[in-house]
Amino acid sequence: MVLLCFFQFLLQKMQLYHNNNRYIYIYYYSKKSETFMEYRQLNGSGLFVPALSLGTATFGGTHGFEGWGNTGVAEATRMVDMCLEAGLNLFDTADIYSRGLSEEILGKAISGKRNRLLISTKATFPMGEDRNEMGASRFHIINACEASLRRLGTDHIDIYYMHGFDGATPLEETLSALDNLVQSGKVRYIGCSNFSGWQLMKSLAVSDKYGWSRYVAHQGYYSLLNREFEWELMPLGVDQQVGTFVWSPLAAGRLGGRYRRNNPIPEDGRVARGGAPVGDEIMSYDLLYNIIDILEDIAGETRKTVAQVALNWLLQRPTICSLVIGARTEEHLKLNLGAIGWSLTAEQIKRLDEASKTPKIYPYWHQNQFPELKSICPTTHTVSRQLKINELFHRLLSS
Repeated sequence: MVLLCFFQFLLQKMQLYHNNNRYIYIYYYSKKSETFMEYRQLNGSGLFVPALSLGTATFGGTHGFEGWGNTGVAEATRMVDMCLEAGLNLFDTADIYSRGLSEEILGKAISGKRNRLLISTKATFPMGEDRNEMGASRFHIINACEASLRRLGTDHIDIYYMHGFDGATPLEETLSALDNLVQSGKVRYIGCSNFSGWQLMKSLAVSDKYGWSRYVAHQGYYSLLNREFEWELMPLGVDQQVGTFVWSPLAAGRLGGRYRRNNPIPEDGRVARGGAPVGDEIMSYDLLYNIIDILEDIAGETRKTVAQVALNWLLQRPTICSLVIGARTEEHLKLNLGAIGWSLTAEQIKRLDEASKTPKIYPYWHQNQFPELKSICPTTHTVSRQLKINELFHRLLSS
């Protein structure tokens, strides 16, 4: 039913090196759903993750998440099955999503399938009124992890994130507690989310100093509409081998194909419903429509959807391990899965790069004056890799 494609020439043809970083890619093809899935090695670890993972913030719909979605157990179970059939085997959640209800629904949806999939969840943000029910203290981290394990109905979490940086707690306390969870077997790998560059770098330095587990993943916001992630966090990820998991890769649905110049904002969309983690105040609608104009042109050229083109552009950027896609319906999920198994051309990528370019703040505009001092050229390196991958897909499908 499922053809798992391990190319015999994988190490020779698809293993790329940059600053001693190793990139390995494995592909999976589902005849039933006629979809490809790409697996990427999580930088700094031996774990492979799918290039697309399913975000479950739409599961539940309570405690401030009413505008995100209200997926229940039955539909969540169908989504999980659809994902697994397509090779998507990583499911992302957080304790704060619907105050734990998202984890509970996911736990029921994966019942009997735990050995076939990976789970990531997060802690840091308030789970109650008490001050100790938030943050990254040893007290809260251990309690939060135990509670997530109970709600998910599992004995371990594959990737455990600090959802935000806690400046009120010593880093040594946070990282030693996380290392204890890894050593106990309750957590396999640790990651962080929404950190700034100095916060992530200092955390890595503390872990290295004491020989504790390092953050191997950083989950952050990045899209064609907002490319600030490239200024500091992406180069840091390349240098320190920290893989990137992207949340809201379609800018809260704005790059999903329903937003068009001179058209009203969709009344049933996430922005109108109040379920957008990316607010209007940090984006420009003029820039959005300029990007959409190019996305629509390329969608016509490739016979793909606007959303699939926007996701494919992200997949070709450095450090990107997985895009956390959300789906309110099974149809949304099916369409998003179509972002894998093909790649944009270098010329199409260049057009999107130009359309989405925005002025940089200091010191990044100043650093751009001296490109020869930069350690990487992300676009050239990644486009070269993707063009090789595209060639291999054509060989596979024609053989």
